[in-house]
Amino acid sequence: MTVLYEEGDAIKGDKILCEARKIGKPKIKHATGRHKTQQLVLWENSFAVIEKKLRFLPLD
Repeated sequence: MTVLYEEGDAIKGDKILCEARKIGKPKIKHATGRHKTQQLVLWENSFAVIEKKLRFLPLD
């Protein structure tokens, strides 16, 4: 398993497991149309793992 440590590194999946010492309040963000997304900030010794990969890969 690859572990990324640099600022700006990102992961993307259908299901992501996260753990951290401190977790911020969820913020509601507006996506397309009526859809909304949530954003969280994790602090201090944060770690995330993709538990389920994307079903459909985006076309670049």
